[in-house]
Amino acid sequence: MNPYRRSPWIVAATALTLFFLYAPIIVLIVFSFNASRISPLFTGVITKFGPFQLVNGNVVQSPCGPFHWFCDLSKSTEVLNAARNTLIVASVSTILSTIIGTMAALALQRYNFRLRTFSQVSLYIPIVIPEIVMGIGILVLFSQLFTFINDSLKLTGDSQLTFGLGTVILAHISFMIPFVTLVVQARLQGLDKSFEEAAMDLGANEWITFQRVTFPMILPGVLSGALLAFTLSIDDFIITFFTNGPGSTTLPIYVFGLLRRVITPQLNALSTVWIVIVLIVVFMIQRMENRRV
Repeated sequence: MNPYRRSPWIVAATALTLFFLYAPIIVLIVFSFNASRISPLFTGVITKFGPFQLVNGNVVQSPCGPFHWFCDLSKSTEVLNAARNTLIVASVSTILSTIIGTMAALALQRYNFRLRTFSQVSLYIPIVIPEIVMGIGILVLFSQLFTFINDSLKLTGDSQLTFGLGTVILAHISFMIPFVTLVVQARLQGLDKSFEEAAMDLGANEWITFQRVTFPMILPGVLSGALLAFTLSIDDFIITFFTNGPGSTTLPIYVFGLLRRVITPQLNALSTVWIVIVLIVVFMIQRMENRRV
């Protein structure tokens, strides 16, 4: 009996798992080329010379061919603004949360201080509590803080502190720091301190040791934490919903607004573009990690 023979049950379970994971994504991509204006109803793929049915019943030619909904998407200023806001929030919050999370991980792993245990345990609170509870808490905090500052400084009109991209970025940073800290801390636990001690014995100070020895060794953990933070920020809806303001609509909020109306394949096209962008980012980060191995 071959001990390495694959069990048919394991193969079947693996196939089913992969099917339920990737079948919705494949269907979403296929439906982004749908000729029907109603997304759940697939009537075929739009061709350059094929008919395209408008809402008023007129049959016209689609100049973009099967990429009609992608062309329609590129002409929407609302989508472009939402995509820009999403990338701004995700990029800024990822950079800041990665820096703060890495510093927190180094402090928790290397130093003993009075509140070390409390700080370590408190990292799990934003992770385990329901996200809607945290969103409401941040909303109340910002509301009370802005009211106090506006009343104390007599701010009126455009000078008043209000909800916007700034509040969304701060909210994202607050719930992304624990994830980055825990990922980097896991990398630090397997770090051999003898390399740092050897560098300092050779005359390097703490900053040079961190720059030349410690940081390159924990860089895979830092990149993993940054990728996790970017992923959490780019598709967050609940916390963004409670902390956004005029002019700070992100793509998840925009998609939620579309769900209240007729769902067109434009939503599928938007999701397809988003999937491609995420795959490119993940591929670039993976290449960076492979080059350092």
